[in-house]
Amino acid sequence: MKHTLAYTLLFAGALGVVATAQADPRTRTMAANCSYCHGPDGKSRGAIPSLAGLEKDYFVQQMKDFKSGTRPSVVMQKHALGYTDEEIEQLAAWFAAVK
Repeated sequence: MKHTLAYTLLFAGALGVVATAQADPRTRTMAANCSYCHGPDGKSRGAIPSLAGLEKDYFVQQMKDFKSGTRPSVVMQKHALGYTDEEIEQLAAWFAAVK
């Protein structure tokens, strides 16, 4: 019984993350901006890396590195500078939820 409850809560929490990320229209709009290069829903079909399914912490760190210039990229630095830390966190959750 305890295991069933634990699994149910875990599954419900996972669904909540997906529902929250997909329900927020502002996050959806920000993520759509990424689709020009990274493909629809972050699923790239070319040489540019896919964002779909990336771990949240990894995504956040990469964006912070682009923002600070630690990871050089003229295009990505300009994009990263346009987002607040909170917006980067929201984008990270969005793309982590995409499978």
